[in-house]
Amino acid sequence: MTTPETLSWLRALALWLVIIGVEIVHGAARLRWLVPAVGWERSNQIGVPVGAALVLVVATLGARWLGLRSTRSLLAVGALWVAMLLAFEFSFGPLVLGQSVESIVASFLPWRGGWMAFGLVAMLLAPWIGARWRGLR
Repeated sequence: MTTPETLSWLRALALWLVIIGVEIVHGAARLRWLVPAVGWERSNQIGVPVGAALVLVVATLGARWLGLRSTRSLLAVGALWVAMLLAFEFSFGPLVLGQSVESIVASFLPWRGGWMAFGLVAMLLAPWIGARWRGLR
């Protein structure tokens, strides 16, 4: 029998899959239209806040379905999403997109022009923020 806590974690995984699907579409659109217009580095700097907003939308829409209320559990879901995103970035990037690990690391370093670290913070906080915005706290 599935416990409510197990169900919440399965739902957290499902929401992460939605987030990754949305982010893949977002990344493809960015590559298609934004990179040619403003270049790779600037498109990443524009894409991170947009991607963070998309994650917040998914987290907010899924907050009630997720079924978690405590700050601790919501931040744990955010930490899970961050860990899964890092695993995805460091596997999908090199294996599918042919990116070097060095270029992926650079995308997380603000002093090298990367803003992805800010995106990770947004992803970490997204379940908690989404629950608050939905009045579930």
